Amino acid sequence: MSLQEFLNANPVDNLTDEVVVSPRFKDGEGRPLKFTIRAMTSQDFDGIRKASTEIRKGRKVEFDAQRFNLKTVINHTVVPDFKDAASIQKLGCRTPEEYVQRVLLAGEVTTLASEVQKLSGFDVEMEDLVEEAKN
Repeated sequence: MSLQEFLNANPVDNLTDEVVVSPRFKDGEGRPLKFTIRAMTSQDFDGIRKASTEIRKGRKVEFDAQRFNLKTVINHTVVPDFKDAASIQKLGCRTPEEYVQRVLLAGEVTTLASEVQKLSGFDVEMEDLVEEAKN
């Protein structure tokens, strides 16, 4: 099989994986509960990166890593669905961002975002992405 044939047979849209995010998530029998995540496309990444970057006075560029992680988790987690209106309302939240912050610990958000980035082909650390966003 040639590289071209491989690429044609394996498009990256809708590439998913199941990941364990934390030992906190277990079913009734103690087995780990897995999150289903979806890879980011180049367009997804660019959109989230731009939405997480602000140009301040003096042309200072600020990258909000927390916003980047939240948007990554909300938009690329298939199961559970962080956009589920009934779940958001049930916990008294108004937005998916509030809901994620209510149900996940800070480290779990970071781990989940990191897993999405790995699935999306990023083998770099978040600091490297921050530097790339600034440039």
